[in-house]
Amino acid sequence: MPVSRTAGFTLVEVLIALSITAFVASIAYSSLSTVIIGMESTRENSERAYAVNRAWMIISRDLRHFTDRPVRDEFGEREPALQGGQAARFPLSLTRSGWHNPVAHLRSNLQRVNYRLEDEALWRDSYPVLDRAADTEPDSVKLLEDVEYLGLAFLDSLGSVQPSRDSATLDSRNWPESWVVDTSQPDTLLVPPVALQITLQLSDWGEMRRFYELPAQ
Repeated sequence: MPVSRTAGFTLVEVLIALSITAFVASIAYSSLSTVIIGMESTRENSERAYAVNRAWMIISRDLRHFTDRPVRDEFGEREPALQGGQAARFPLSLTRSGWHNPVAHLRSNLQRVNYRLEDEALWRDSYPVLDRAADTEPDSVKLLEDVEYLGLAFLDSLGSVQPSRDSATLDSRNWPESWVVDTSQPDTLLVPPVALQITLQLSDWGEMRRFYELPAQ
């Protein structure tokens, strides 16, 4: 009686099939990994762009609502309505109007805010009152991370405006880098500048610069 043989795969055929399967799986994983990395990079870039635009939006809003109202600091010293730069306590301090009051608290619609750089992050401080006491604490919000440099320049009058070489922007090289009271004349009223320039150096996006014209008072 003849012996029946069951058809099957040889060892070589099995090894070839496994190799092909492993090769296809490797290509599929590599493609999937590339897609995932690309999506993650896109998400991070989107989040970074949102954070940067949000920081500039808040700065723009504060400067757009600037009002010429000096305040008293926690030491009882008078602070101009706007001051800042390298010689100032904070890179930028100003009084702004339009402080939203949805629950009708008994307070002013004016607000004092400071911008400062700490641990490579841009911070915004806001105070619950204009004229502060010794125990007045600010509400501090981190606006933007990975900020290496915060610089300001101030324009004292429109007559000082000079176009840059490419005529596409302003030449701010001769603008004062500090806007503070002259210490030799401490009782002198510091008039606000007509415009200012803010420069941020970001570790990933490089230098960003914005010009702001202050509202007429």
